[in-house]
Amino acid sequence: MHISDGIISTPVCLVAHAVAATAIYVSGRGVVSEEIPRMGMTGAALFVISLVQFPIAGVSIHLALFGLAGIILGKRAFPVVFTVLLIQALIFQYGGLLTLGINALNMGSGAFFAWLIWSYLPVNQFTKASLAGISGILVPALLMALEFRLSGYGRGIFILLLVYFVTAIIEGGITIVAVNFFRKVKPDILQK
Repeated sequence: MHISDGIISTPVCLVAHAVAATAIYVSGRGVVSEEIPRMGMTGAALFVISLVQFPIAGVSIHLALFGLAGIILGKRAFPVVFTVLLIQALIFQYGGLLTLGINALNMGSGAFFAWLIWSYLPVNQFTKASLAGISGILVPALLMALEFRLSGYGRGIFILLLVYFVTAIIEGGITIVAVNFFRKVKPDILQK
């Protein structure tokens, strides 16, 4: 899901950097000291889970937990996602520095939609957790496929969505388990 440098045009990447910087400012404005440990722990979880790779259909994927990040952090998920992606780009060359903004917008959108589902969908927590986990992967995958298509890489890129659909189902299950755990152990960690 990380788009490497050189795939998306430089002007588009620069605009994405500007939009991502604005999103960091807006979503990070007014952070209070009590939120920082939760942001740090969630960022650490996102980083560590990305180190576990699974081969599926000829590609290597990893879980991301963007849905769970959206549930736990709400709008604060975007600066955390950006920071994790920056560290991944610098250490492991996941994506690139030029495409960091577009990758952050894609993956941060997954966390944002998960937060909207968790906060506003009038269904039970089981369903909300499942849909948040699924959207945390499918929204970024759909945006990435659309960006590849608009960059001239053909319609075949949408086949990758099938691989991400499998990942999304797994993430939906993990999100349900995590939400049930937090609800029993520390319910205040879940955003209202």
